[in-house]
Amino acid sequence: MANTPTHLRVSHTDSGVAILTLDYPERRNAMSAPMTQAWVAAVAELAGDPNVRAVMVTGADGAFCSGGDTGWIGGDPDASVSELRAKMLPFYRSWLSIRDLEVPTLAAIDGPAVGAGAALALACDVRVVSRRASFSVPFTRLGIHPGMGTTYLLREVAGVAVARDLLLTGRRIRSEEMLRLGIATEMLPAEEDDAAPADAFHSAAVARAESMAAGAPVATRLTKIALQSGGSRTLAEAIDWEAVAQPVTMATEDLHEGLAAQRERRAPRFTGR
Repeated sequence: MANTPTHLRVSHTDSGVAILTLDYPERRNAMSAPMTQAWVAAVAELAGDPNVRAVMVTGADGAFCSGGDTGWIGGDPDASVSELRAKMLPFYRSWLSIRDLEVPTLAAIDGPAVGAGAALALACDVRVVSRRASFSVPFTRLGIHPGMGTTYLLREVAGVAVARDLLLTGRRIRSEEMLRLGIATEMLPAEEDDAAPADAFHSAAVARAESMAAGAPVATRLTKIALQSGGSRTLAEAIDWEAVAQPVTMATEDLHEGLAAQRERRAPRFTGR
C-alpha cells in the first residue's frame, strides 16, 4: 500500500512555513478519502511541531479545491439521515481542524475554490488570490444544504449580506469580486494568461506566509486566539484580554529582541521565549 496516493503534499521552508498542497489535479483537487486521512495526520503533526510558525494551504495545477468528492456524497442514495450525518460530521471536523492550529494560516487561491473547498479557504486566517482565482458555494444548486461550516465561516469573513448573496444564489465570483467583498485581502503577482505557470503567484504567496511567520511566536499565537470567532464581543472584553495577554508578551525575551532589532534597524531573531 506504500504507493497509494495521498493527494496531499507537505513541504517546509527554512523560515518556519509549512506548505500543504492539495494534489489531486484530475479532480481539481477534490477532497478524496486518502487526502482527508492525510490532511488529518498532517495537521496533527504540524500542531505538535514547535518549528512551524505559519501554514500555507494551496492547490496543485491551477485549482485550489473543488470540494467534496460528489461521487462520495451521492454514492449511497438509500442511506438514512442519521447514517449520512455520521458520515459528514467527521468529514467536516477533519478539514476544519486547520482552525485549531495556534499559528497563522494562509489560503493561497490560484484557481477555483468550490463548496467545501471554499469552506477550507474561509477556515484559514487570511486568503490571497491570483488573477485566475474564483470562489463559489453552489450547494443549493446541487440540491443540498450548505455544509462544512459555510453558513458560519462566510458570515464571519464577509458579513451576513455577502453570505446570503453567495449561499442563496450559488453564483461564482472571480478574484476582483473576492477582494471587493472582503473574502480575500490581496491579489498577488501572477501571469495574465490563465494557462501560464503559477510560479510567480506561488512565490509571492510563500513570501506572504513568511511575513506572517516572522512575528514573535508567543505574541502571534495570543493574537490569533484574541481574534478567534470574530474576536471579543465588546470593547470591554477585548481590553480585559489584552490587559493579560500583553503583559505575558512583555515578560518574554522576544520583546527585548524586537526592541533591539528596531533600534539596530535589522530583522528580529525571535525564539519564542
